[in-house]
Amino acid sequence: MARRRHIIAYDIREPRRLRRVCKTMEEYGERLQYSVFVCDLSRAELVHARRDVEQEMDLTEDSVVIVDLGVPDSAAVTFIGQRRELPTNTPRIV
Repeated sequence: MARRRHIIAYDIREPRRLRRVCKTMEEYGERLQYSVFVCDLSRAELVHARRDVEQEMDLTEDSVVIVDLGVPDSAAVTFIGQRRELPTNTPRIV
């Protein structure tokens, strides 16, 4: 399955839900910043990630944004200040 790189960021209003969403995101990607993850996912993995995060959210209060950057290593990512390591273009086994 072809993987695509996604940036997934969230704003969760309640600390307990925030911890659960963070734990879920750690299963799918690498933390880029506090509430921002970079994830190289197949279409099926993206569907599962979205489902898992939605189950932890309060859809009336919380927000998640998913940005598709395309094929891994094809998107230009610029860091200002401390650089973070991005995942390599290899499958991730969870």
